[in-house]
Amino acid sequence: MLKLLVVEDHALVREGLVRLLGQIEEGAQVFEAADFESALNVLDGEGEFDLVLLDLALPGIDGFAGLDILRRRYPAMPVAVVSAFDDTPTVTRVMNLGASGFIPKAFSGEALLAAVREILAGNLFRPCGQVGARLDDAKPVPPSKVSVRPDEIGLTDRQAQVLALMVRGLSNRDIAEQLQLSEGTVKIHATAVFKALGVTSRTQALVAVARYGVDFESVF
Repeated sequence: MLKLLVVEDHALVREGLVRLLGQIEEGAQVFEAADFESALNVLDGEGEFDLVLLDLALPGIDGFAGLDILRRRYPAMPVAVVSAFDDTPTVTRVMNLGASGFIPKAFSGEALLAAVREILAGNLFRPCGQVGARLDDAKPVPPSKVSVRPDEIGLTDRQAQVLALMVRGLSNRDIAEQLQLSEGTVKIHATAVFKALGVTSRTQALVAVARYGVDFESVF
């Protein structure tokens, strides 16, 4: 019998997810928890589940830290993040932390069930072509108060160096001279940086760096 756990602090959203997931197959058991501590109590009492659906913005704990704890304590149990923060760096970081999937809250019920079925089948699910919450939208910042390494959001070492120098205000020409690259190569790296961050300009990239607390200490 299928066992699912929904960890979501907003009662209306949680109840809607529980009802929706109850339709996934006959006899499915869907448990719920309003915070991370309650979720751990449910897991300790009920044993491992077929899938945990975890909100990132839970009270009292950084969402990424909560995901990391679940992956360490229950390494064989799939965990999917369901969140409104569906921009590229957040999705990349979630998947790098070992989530089996990322399901945007903007999904329809049908799309969410399809994503859950994909994960239950043993596959990883990542939204394709998702625009996500733009950095210049009037939205709250993601629930992370800790610094993030560049590789956690999908940047290579060289891309991280280019971004770090952008943050210092260097032009592409100056970056090329400092890194002993051609200006064209720097532009290629900059384009890759923008793609990884889900942005389209230097200004938005700088906002992303501040938003995620990217740590460049080990870049050079």
